[in-house]
This record gives sequence, C-alpha cells and structure tokens, in this order.
Amino acid sequence: MLEELEIRDLGPIHHARIAPARSMTAITGETGAGKSMLLNAIRLISGGPAQSRRVGPGAQEAWAQGVFAVAEDNPAVIQAKDAGVDAAADEGELYLSRTVPVAGRSRSVLSGHTVPRSVLQHVSEHLVTIHGQADQLRIASAARQREVLDAYAGDAALLEAYGKAWNELKAMDDRLDALEHQQADVRQRADYLRESIERINQVDPQPGEDEDLKAKRSRIENAASIQQGVNGAIAALDASQLDSDGDSNGATDLVRHAAQSLRAIRVDGDDTYEKLAQRLDSIEADLSDVVFTLSRQTDDDDDEGDLDAINTRIHDLGELTRRWGPGLADVIAWRDKAAFEVEDLDASPEKLEQLRTDRDHLAAKALDAARELSAARVKAADELGERVTAELAELAMGGSRLEVRVVSRATESGPDAGAGASAGADVAQVLDAHGMDDIMFAFTPFPGSEPLPMGSSASGGELSRLMLALELTIAERRGEAADMTFIFDEVDAGVGGKAAAELGRRLAKLARSSQVLVVTHLAQVASWAQEQYVVSKGPTAPDTPDEPGAAGVTTTVTRVDGEDRVREIARMLSGSESGTSLDHARELLAASVE
Repeated sequence: MLEELEIRDLGPIHHARIAPARSMTAITGETGAGKSMLLNAIRLISGGPAQSRRVGPGAQEAWAQGVFAVAEDNPAVIQAKDAGVDAAADEGELYLSRTVPVAGRSRSVLSGHTVPRSVLQHVSEHLVTIHGQADQLRIASAARQREVLDAYAGDAALLEAYGKAWNELKAMDDRLDALEHQQADVRQRADYLRESIERINQVDPQPGEDEDLKAKRSRIENAASIQQGVNGAIAALDASQLDSDGDSNGATDLVRHAAQSLRAIRVDGDDTYEKLAQRLDSIEADLSDVVFTLSRQTDDDDDEGDLDAINTRIHDLGELTRRWGPGLADVIAWRDKAAFEVEDLDASPEKLEQLRTDRDHLAAKALDAARELSAARVKAADELGERVTAELAELAMGGSRLEVRVVSRATESGPDAGAGASAGADVAQVLDAHGMDDIMFAFTPFPGSEPLPMGSSASGGELSRLMLALELTIAERRGEAADMTFIFDEVDAGVGGKAAAELGRRLAKLARSSQVLVVTHLAQVASWAQEQYVVSKGPTAPDTPDEPGAAGVTTTVTRVDGEDRVREIARMLSGSESGTSLDHARELLAASVE
C-alpha cells in the first residue's frame, strides 16, 4: 500500500506530498492543472523512463519518492533482497525514489541503497499497477494476458508441476543434443578424459604422498649430519646405547644417581628431598623416551630406501599436479569427477537409445502436466469472460464483451500424452515454458463488432474501464485483501450521469480489497473516495532579488475535506459554487456511501 508520495520540482509542482487513504483516493482538478505529474511521479519511482524536460523551471533536478507499507513475505521484499538490499522491509516499509537531473543520468534508490532502474521496475511490479492509456498497452501482450488468466484461475500448483516437468525435459533435450550433434567434440573430450584417468591410475597417487617423499629425500640427503647429531645426542644421554663396554656416564645415569643420592637423605617430618627425587625420576623418564626415539630414528634411516627411486616417484607425482593439481588431493578429485563425466559422454548406441526412451517418458509427463494446466485455463477463461462482461454492463459499456480464448497447440494429429515413446516426437512444436496454450483476450466494443485483440480494439477510457472490470473480477475471486495499489487514469472518459455514479461505486468496491487512486473529472466518481486531493495551478510570487526568474505558474496539491471538499465537488458538478451546486454536492457525498 502506498503510504506517501512526495514530489519536488517535477514539472510545475515545486513541492507536494500526498498520503493516500487505505481504500480509495480521488485526484481532481481543472484540466491542465498538472494531475498528470502525480502519475509521472509514480511512473518514475516504478522505474519508468526519465525525461530531463520534466524538471521544474529553475531547478537542477526533479525528485520523487514513494513509501510503501509491505509485509515481510511480499514478493517486492524478496525482489529487494535479491538485489542486495538487506534492509528491504525496514519497519514494514519500502522506500522507492528517483532523482532526475537537468543533465546526466537519473539515480534510482531503494530503501537508501542506490540500485539499477531495473530493480525499481521489478520491485514496483508487486506494489503498484497503473491503468492509464500508455500503461495499459502492456495488457496487449500475450504474456501479460496469460498471467492475468493464471492469476484468476489460481493454478499455481499446476504451473509449478508443469514447470518442473518442462525443466526436466529441457535438461534431457540439452543432454541429447550434446551427444547427438556434437559427437566429434564429445569423443575428443571422452578420449582425453580416459587417457588422463589411465595416466593417473598408473601412477596411483595417494593423498599427501609427495610431501612425505620430499621429507624422506631430505633425510637421505642429510643422512650423515643427521647420524652424527643423533649419535652425539645419544652418547651424551646414554652412552650404553652405542657402546655396551663404555664406562662413561650419560645424562640419564647422572640424573638417576642424583635421585638416589637425594633419597638417601633422612629427615623426620621433611619430605622435600623425596619430592625433588620424584621430579628427577620424571626427568629421567623423559630422557629415556628421547633416547628411545633417537635410537628408532637411526633404525628408520637405515631403511629410507633408494634415493633414485624416490626422486623418480616425486617426478611422476609432480607431473600429475602440474596437469591436474595444484595438489595430489586435487588430482584424485579430478580423476573421480572425470570418471562420471566419461560415463555421460560415452555415446554408445545403447546409451543413446536409453536416453531417447527416457526423454520420451519426460515428454509424456510434461504433456500430461500441460493438459491439466490447459484444462484449468479453459474453465477459468469461460468464467472470467462472462464475469468481466457482466461488470462492463455496470460500467456503461452494455453490449461490450470480453472473450478469453485459450487455443491449445496440441491438435488431434499432434502428440498424445498416452502414446508412450511417440509422445515426444513433436513436443517441441507444442510446449513452451508456459504450457501448451496461446492466450488471447478478444474485446468486442459494441454489438455487431468483430472481436479484436485487446489493446487494439478499445479507446483509452474503454480500456481503463475494461481493466477495472478485470481487477474487480479477480478481486472477487481472490476474496481477500491484496497488497497492491491500483491507479486509474481516464477511467471516466465518455461516462456521465448514472453510469458515472456506478463507476464510482465499482471503484469503491475494488477499494475494499486493494488501495485505489483514481484521477477523475467526475464528481460522481470522486464522491466515493475516502480521501480527495485537488491539483490546482496559479501564479508564483513575483521576481525578488534573491530569486530572480521565480515568477511564473506553479501547481499545488491540497487535501480537501469538510466544506472545502463540498466546494470542490460543486465545482466539478457545475463549475461554480452556487447554493444549488453546493446542496447538490452535499447530497452526492451523502449518497456515495455503501
């Protein structure tokens, strides 16, 4: 819901702020006063084209901002988060703003974050829908008509099921295409993978093996200095490990003797020397462990292996890491992945035949899902056309008719969902990402006229009322409030009298479930609004030394209520504020309540 729209220096509007009602808001004023600037502002924040000529006289830039109240699960919030705007729903609000300079590019901002204009377009699609003469051209597209029909049909589950089946079919088609039409490249790739796997398997690398071998090589190359150092350390710690006849005492013996000497001390009530002896026992144990480890080291060095064999192995492993590395773990992972790829690329006749059979099953599955979706659309299309036609009669368009056509691309001579393998033969000619149907909204503007594609068969006013009828019908089907703002322009073109009052009533009806803003010249329409804003223009202050060139025409936007609103309704009725017109205005406002 649009909570606030603020504008600065857009066309003749120097500054304006409106806070639309939750239900229906009317925008009124004399022709040429600048009501279109409010629509232009909303188009700007919705990512529409920016035109520097719309910057107000004497200003350097125009600026517009819309504040929308949104729920956390609103698709607009999800779109904002996808665009990297983490604070998308700050306190339940989204801020969309746009700055248009006199020269240079416009700047789009979403909740304080500068974003591409396209982001505003994607976000605003879930917040606001403008039904103006230019904006309604979108409904002429088959894609938009399909979206409207699906929204009415409520076939989201069928769409999801079909989309899954379609994606599986496309993935299989891509796989088969790679195998059938790129065989030379596929065979070359498969041969390379097989040769690489065979080379890796011949070497049979083990994780971390190269590092272990390099460490072993280093020990062999430094064996003499290692042996000398180890022997010296053993001799100092326990000479008996090297020379059983040696009579020199090592550090281990000396520590043991020291412990024995301390234990020979006997002092009643004093265990100090015993504790020191125990500490020496611990040191002796550590020294013995070091001696044992060093002795094992000399044994291992005797079994290091042949240096030439080690260098050869390191070289072979290095060749692998240079080609498929950087590490042996990467080489092993590449080999395992390549083995699966070879299976996919092995385009044997048997495998291709199996894939074609699998593809036919997927095609049959997609066709079944498409037929279910098509059946739901056909049923909804008949109902939608009838209900919209009934609404048109209430909007002074009796004799007009909307026909929603669902034309299936599957003919009796086409694929049959139950035909097994043959089902996939011509499926590409029948299905697309959205099903098997071509959707067209055909509009008959008056009795006897040929039904023509919607968008090319109605005037701006007729199209606005047709869109109102569509929105009303969808809202009734939905049966609950929608987090959407609808804006109608030119909806009252060519309408008057009783039909105008009914038009206002229908807009108010839509406003029960959605926020509605309507730009109107008709008092019978404006009287149904909960809030009313008047757009008026007048001269600015004359030139001053501080603001040369400030004189001219400016537009103001003012909220009216009470007697001010009565006077505006009277002006819309008769162009004057006579007693009779004021009484009529009061009667109209009193009557425009359900």
